[in-house]
Amino acid sequence: MTQNRRQFSRITFKAEARVNAAGKEFSVEVIDISLKGALFRPEKAISIDAGTPAVLQMRLDEMGTLIRMEGPITHGKNGAFGLACHEIDLDSITHLRRLVELNLGDPSLLEREFQHLLGE
Repeated sequence: MTQNRRQFSRITFKAEARVNAAGKEFSVEVIDISLKGALFRPEKAISIDAGTPAVLQMRLDEMGTLIRMEGPITHGKNGAFGLACHEIDLDSITHLRRLVELNLGDPSLLEREFQHLLGE
C-alpha cells in the first residue's frame, strides 16, 4: 500500500493560465493547485526539463485578479507538468489561501496547512 505523504491539499481547479519557462511562454490549463504548487497541462505538446525555473500566472476573474507563483518544474508525465511554488507574492497567497479555504470547507484544515507552509 502506498502511503500518501502529501502535506497540502490539492484543489481541483480548472483554469487557463500562462507559464514562462526556458525563455518561452506557454498557454496552459491548470489541473489542480495547492499552497505548495500546481499541476498544469500545456495546450500544445512541449518539452520542459525538471528543475527548469518557471513562472505560472493564473487569472481568476475578468478584473485581472491573478495568482502568480514561481519555482522549478518538478516533473512532466503524460503531458502534464508539476511546478513547486518557491516564491509567491502577498496578493497571490491571499487569493490562493481563500481559494483553498472555500474548497476544503474546513477552516481548521486550511490553518494546519498554512502553519505547515510557514514552518511552525
